[in-house]
Amino acid sequence: MNITLNDRTEEMVRIYYKQSQQPIIKSMLPQKAQSEEEAISDYHKTLLPSASSYGRTIYADGKYIGDIWCYCIDRSESPNAMISFCIFDQTYWSQGIATKAIALFLPEVIQRYEIDSVGAFVYSENYPSIRVLENNGFLFVEEFTEDGRKSKYYQLTGCNS
Repeated sequence: MNITLNDRTEEMVRIYYKQSQQPIIKSMLPQKAQSEEEAISDYHKTLLPSASSYGRTIYADGKYIGDIWCYCIDRSESPNAMISFCIFDQTYWSQGIATKAIALFLPEVIQRYEIDSVGAFVYSENYPSIRVLENNGFLFVEEFTEDGRKSKYYQLTGCNS
């Protein structure tokens, strides 16, 4: 299977927002945007020179199936950025696609923003996403409870070495 990352467009943001409203995805992925309009507005902010987030679309054999992005990008903070990802097309789950997407995305974002560390939050019961992070070298840092839900924090350091 050929996995590629492509540029995000407003059309892709609309598709992603609609697809990410599936109950199974909402249960595993906290979402900032509470409406399609807010998602579009957030997307337009990523296009500004001062943007602190950057994302790409994930394609499998030419089909758009998900997104990957970094947010809170700031070289003066630790970690320098946070990463999130979602394969919204369930027919592509458990095939190593998210693992490959992160492997493609990290070098790009590390070079583009000259960052050295990347963090990630994941719900404690989201074992597939935990495996994706660990397969890409992220190390478990801590577990905590927020809003009654257990979560784990992972971090990748030494990215720019």
